[in-house]
Amino acid sequence: MWALTLISAGSVFFPGLFLLSKLTLRHMMGWEEGDAAVVSTRLVSSVQAVMASSAGCVIVSSCRDVMEDRHWLTDAYILFATPYFAYDIYGMFLCHWHKLQVKGHEEEQQQEELGAVRSKGSAVVGYLRREVLMVLHHVFMVAFCFPASLLWRQGKGDYFQGLLFLAELSTPSVCLGKVLIQYKKQHTLLHKLNGVVMLLTFFTCRVVLFPYLYYAYSRYASIPLYSVPLVAPWQCNLGAALLWPLQLYWFTLICRGALRLFTRRLNAPPKTFKPDHGGCLTQSNGCTQHHTDRH
Repeated sequence: MWALTLISAGSVFFPGLFLLSKLTLRHMMGWEEGDAAVVSTRLVSSVQAVMASSAGCVIVSSCRDVMEDRHWLTDAYILFATPYFAYDIYGMFLCHWHKLQVKGHEEEQQQEELGAVRSKGSAVVGYLRREVLMVLHHVFMVAFCFPASLLWRQGKGDYFQGLLFLAELSTPSVCLGKVLIQYKKQHTLLHKLNGVVMLLTFFTCRVVLFPYLYYAYSRYASIPLYSVPLVAPWQCNLGAALLWPLQLYWFTLICRGALRLFTRRLNAPPKTFKPDHGGCLTQSNGCTQHHTDRH
């Protein structure tokens, strides 16, 4: 009964927060449907990430024995947050769908050039092709990680589960970065600072996380690091083998984007001054008066 209550609460909370945020942005802020839906989806993802990271901090700080110590928040948050991954598949589709409706958007232009019919059916196919890794990641979280975390670990390793919650610490900066790109704010100071935070948190909380899980257990069991996969449950090895390469792939994409932005700034042509008809040295962001002697 307790488990069903928490799952039901999560099933209501995350979609409800999305609808509340979207209605607020539309009716109180005057935003359009598409913009409100996209930003609301990012907001819900950020809220879930803050909640998961907070739960992770509490659990990790309270478990001295990494295998035997228990904390009630571990199972409780797993039950509460599992519906989020099912909701987020739909939320990501809404973002994809509304982007297709934006006039002049690149994806819309590509579909029009291909003669595709802009229906929800074709949009679903395009969404699954574009976000196949993310969709599979979410399905895996519900179908495999949910029973593995609640049943197969048999109440052991709350410390490691708390560390996995901390992986969500990078999500708010990822969401903010997507919103800034959507509104063409790539060259703002906020986008640059957020990019640094995103690189650091993603690398620390997602890339380094999985090797650290094995390292922490090797210290606990006083065995060499290379021996941990041999004694760890197969569910742990399978989960790490499937999830860690995804994090490495996404981190590579983030690094490519940062490098592309940095290279673009380095290769940007210097600002030049061109005299206009009135003897004025003009620049893209202003005009500097050029005085000449007339004889």
